[in-house]
Amino acid sequence: MGVRGGGRRAGGGRHGRRPRHRALGSGGVTPAWRRPPARRVRTVRERLRKVYGVPGWPPHERPLDELVLTVLSQSTNDRNRDAAFAGLRERFDGWAAVRDAPVEDVEAAIRPGGISQVKSRRIQQILRALDDDLDLGWLRDAPLEEARDFLCALPGVGRKTAACVLLFSYGRRDVPVDTHVGRVATRLGWLRPGAASPELHDEMVALTPPGAELELHVNLLRHGRRTCHARVPRCRECTLRRICPSARL
Repeated sequence: MGVRGGGRRAGGGRHGRRPRHRALGSGGVTPAWRRPPARRVRTVRERLRKVYGVPGWPPHERPLDELVLTVLSQSTNDRNRDAAFAGLRERFDGWAAVRDAPVEDVEAAIRPGGISQVKSRRIQQILRALDDDLDLGWLRDAPLEEARDFLCALPGVGRKTAACVLLFSYGRRDVPVDTHVGRVATRLGWLRPGAASPELHDEMVALTPPGAELELHVNLLRHGRRTCHARVPRCRECTLRRICPSARL
């Protein structure tokens, strides 16, 4: 007869047990969210820098290009986005021509980027909402809140798109929170789980040291793509595993 209750469950040995998320509080209860201290953000930044380096992307000062590029990036990868953008540049002489063209022509030009029917109409709606000269150069020196509010008032433009325009075009103090950045930052405990986009962006700006906006955005994004995957994160290979409260050890 077997010993009652004395055997191990199948797969429960040292090498067969599946890794679990580390408990975040005493008794396994997740504590209330708090903004992380600056030293923790600094540590993450330093560790990511050792893996991914410091991105050297100076502001390109082409806000309208960035605005259209961000629309094209929705629900596709970088390669298809860039192909769609190149299609626009090859087919039309400038953004005024895109604005005034039949929507079918715009749709055909951006078809490699996917959901071209939706994106073509959205791009034209944005262009038609701007002044006739399509000049967004004033965003460089405008008060940040004014610039952000203007962009977010354009058709279909939210905080992430506005942040991309302000950061990549002029190096303004904003941090785009896309799917990858949001996932990594939430797992690190930097962002409140389930928070809406405005809160996510406000918190990312608040915790990011001035001057580190581009670096943190790019390196968190790279880390989300390479290691901190949505469904099966590669925690055992992660440079942040010892300081991440969500790490699977």
